[in-house]
Amino acid sequence: MPSLQKLTFCLTILSLSLCTSGQRAGKVIEQKIISSAILGKNVNYTIYLPPDYETSERSYPVVYLLHGYTDDNTGWLQFGEIDRYADKAIAEGTIPPMIIVMPNGDSSWYINSFDGKEKYEDFFIKEFMPAIEKSYRIKAEKHYRGIAGLSMGGYGSLIYSLKYPELFAAAAPLSAAVFDDVTMSGMADEQYNRTFAQLYGRGVKGKDRLTKAWYANSPLKIVEERSADALRSVRYWIDCGDDDGLSRANCELHIALMDKHVPHEFRVRDGGHSWTYWRTGITDALAFIGVSFHQ
Repeated sequence: MPSLQKLTFCLTILSLSLCTSGQRAGKVIEQKIISSAILGKNVNYTIYLPPDYETSERSYPVVYLLHGYTDDNTGWLQFGEIDRYADKAIAEGTIPPMIIVMPNGDSSWYINSFDGKEKYEDFFIKEFMPAIEKSYRIKAEKHYRGIAGLSMGGYGSLIYSLKYPELFAAAAPLSAAVFDDVTMSGMADEQYNRTFAQLYGRGVKGKDRLTKAWYANSPLKIVEERSADALRSVRYWIDCGDDDGLSRANCELHIALMDKHVPHEFRVRDGGHSWTYWRTGITDALAFIGVSFHQ
């Protein structure tokens, strides 16, 4: 009998453990497609639905989570383990239940190119967000909408929150790929032509790279030109490692916001431009955004 009781006890504990685990696990759909008339092609996206999504009738806040350069919509899932971190944070009450949407941005930098050949920004704002928020039970209001990302995605999250403050309650750029005028002007031709020429202007060198398209999409320039009141309408969490080559421009962004007396959070942690840094920072970033969803 003692052995039978012990076996029964173990099975009960295992069952409770599985039930608890099941309650805390959100659902991930790794590959979904939206057809874009603006881009003239299908765009993949990945989505995380919180643990109680399929058993409730409520609507949820949403965070758009953007990937980095050369990555795709699965990056935050495969390398960032976003589902595991979100499950744990929701279970512990660190973040509220939320939907996390990860679109494929290719190497668009999430903006419209200078020549109009690629209009990813128009796609995201005019097609992608409205389609997502009609397809899922999302509270489609500024108060319940956040945006975050890493590197190129950090840049994208800054661009969208700065240009469209009426759409986002909070933004959390991690290791944002922000560059100042001096860095862009002095960049090696090979790097500029490979990465930025299709965005800001082809066949240009030095200060000629500081085109209208460059200034229209420079977070530092936008902060300089925006009113303090407009900037204050979005809550910002800026996080960049002390060993990251992008830390200087992120510091400049921090100083520019300070100069305009714009409240924001600025973090410099130990680390570089790596998934280790982003994995260890994403929970705090989501928690910061989650505060915006509260009354």
